[in-house]
Amino acid sequence: MKRTVSILFSLYLILGMITAIPASASAETIDSVPRITITTENGNGTALEKADGYVNAEITVTDVNGESLTDSVLFKVRGHSTALAFVTKKAFTFKFSKKKDLLGMGAGKKWALLANTFDPTLLRNYIAFDLAKRMGLAYTSEQRFVELWVDGSFRGCYTLMEPVQEGKARVDIDIESNGGMNDFLIELEATRSESDVTYFKTDGIRFAVSEPEEPNAEQLAYIQSTMDDITATVKTGDRDAISAKIDIPSFTKFYLLNELYKTVDFNFSSVFFYYKDGVLYAGPAWDYDLAAGNSNAAYSANAAACAASDGLSAANCHLYRYLCSCDWFNEEVHKAFRLYYDDFADLAAEGGMIDRLLDEYRPLFDRNYTDAGWNVGKWWVNVQKKPLSTYDENVGYLRGWLSDRVGWLNEYYPPIDEPIVVYVRGDADGDGAVTILDATAIQRKLAELATASFNDAAADVDGDGLNIIDATKIQRYLAEFENIYHINEPVSESP
Repeated sequence: MKRTVSILFSLYLILGMITAIPASASAETIDSVPRITITTENGNGTALEKADGYVNAEITVTDVNGESLTDSVLFKVRGHSTALAFVTKKAFTFKFSKKKDLLGMGAGKKWALLANTFDPTLLRNYIAFDLAKRMGLAYTSEQRFVELWVDGSFRGCYTLMEPVQEGKARVDIDIESNGGMNDFLIELEATRSESDVTYFKTDGIRFAVSEPEEPNAEQLAYIQSTMDDITATVKTGDRDAISAKIDIPSFTKFYLLNELYKTVDFNFSSVFFYYKDGVLYAGPAWDYDLAAGNSNAAYSANAAACAASDGLSAANCHLYRYLCSCDWFNEEVHKAFRLYYDDFADLAAEGGMIDRLLDEYRPLFDRNYTDAGWNVGKWWVNVQKKPLSTYDENVGYLRGWLSDRVGWLNEYYPPIDEPIVVYVRGDADGDGAVTILDATAIQRKLAELATASFNDAAADVDGDGLNIIDATKIQRYLAEFENIYHINEPVSESP
C-alpha cells in the first residue's frame, strides 16, 4: 500500500515496536459495528507474511442487524510497507470464488481489509474516501469500519473496502472488447518493481498497468501510445485540446482532494487514472493514511512539504505539473474549492465530521488500543510523524492540521462573486431535479413530441449532442450505477 516507504526500507528506522498481544475472540463485541471472523486452514493467520501468498480460510461477516454470511475464501497479507515483517497489525486481502455483496457495498470477488497501521487516529482514510464521495469522484470505493478476528485473535479496528479494480460494481470500464484495446486502468508507480506487474513510462512518468491485469504486447503498445498522446496534449496547455483528451472535472476534484490532504505518496504511487470511452479520468481515490500532516518533516523535502499545513504540494506532481501551470485549470480548482468549501470546513469544525465519527465509533477505536493492544504512540516508521502519547492527542493534532489547512486554502482561493448557475446537468425539463421524468423528456424530444419545457444543454449530459444515450445515462445515474458524466451537478459561469 505504501510504495514510497517500501522503496526506501533498506534504510528504515523502527523507533519502537508493538509488544502487546491481541486479545482472544472472547472479547466483547460492539453491536453497532460489523464484525469479520477469519479462520485459516492451518490456524496461522496472525503469523502470515506477504510471501506466504494466499491460504485457504473460512470467513464469517456479521452485519449490525445480526445477519451473517459464511463462505470459503482465499486469504493473504496485502500491501507493501504495511506487509513487512516488523508490522504486527497487517492489512489483508481475501477473495471469494464467486462475487458476494458484503454489508451492502455491491458484489465483488476481492475485498481489502485496511489496517490503517500508520495512522494513530484510524480516521484519515475514512475521511478522505467520504470526502471523495461527497465531491462526486466516480468509483470511490465503498467502506465500512469493522472489527476483525483472525484464528481466535482479536485484531481490532479495520476498514473493509472495495479494492480499486475493474468491475460493474467497481471501476466500470470495458477491458475486453476490441481485443482489449479500449479502456484501461493505470496506477502511478515511480520506482517499485514486481515481477507480475507491467510498467511503462510516458514523459518520464512511470505507471503500472492495473487493468487489463496481464496486458499482451499489443495492448501495452495501445496503452503506451494513448498515454503518450494524452501527455503530449496536456503539455501544450491548450484547454480545448486537453478537454478532448481528459475529463477536466475529475482531474480538478482529484487534484483538490490530494492538495487538501497533502498526500505523501501523490508523486510516487497509489494514484490511479482510468481511460473510458476515449477520455482519461483522474481517480479513483486510494491510500490516505500518510497524509493530512502525518509525515516526518525531517525525512525528505517531499515529507516536509506534506507535513506543513500551508503551501502547495500536489501542483508539482506528474500530469498536474503541466495542468497547474495553466491559469484556466487553476481557475477551475478555485471554483471547485469554493463549491466544496463547506464540506472541507466541516471536517474539523465543532460537531463536524471528526466529531460525528468519534460519536459513532469511539468505542471501536478505543478497543483497537485496549482489547486488541496496539498501543498508540509506541511505534512508527521513519517517513511518518511520530505519534503523540494518547489517542485524543493524535485526534487533536489531525483536527488542528485540517483546520489550518482549510484556512490556508481559503486564503489562497478566496471567495469569489457568486457564480451564476446556468443549469443542472441532466435536468432536461428544468424543474430543478434530475428524475426519471428527465429521461422521458429526452425520449419525447427525440420523438418530436411536445414537451412543456426543455433545456438542450442540460439534457446533453456527455457533450456529444442530444441522443437516446443521454436518457440511458440519466437512468443509470438514477439506478446508482455511475456518475462519471457529472449528472445532477451545477454548470455555472462567473458573472
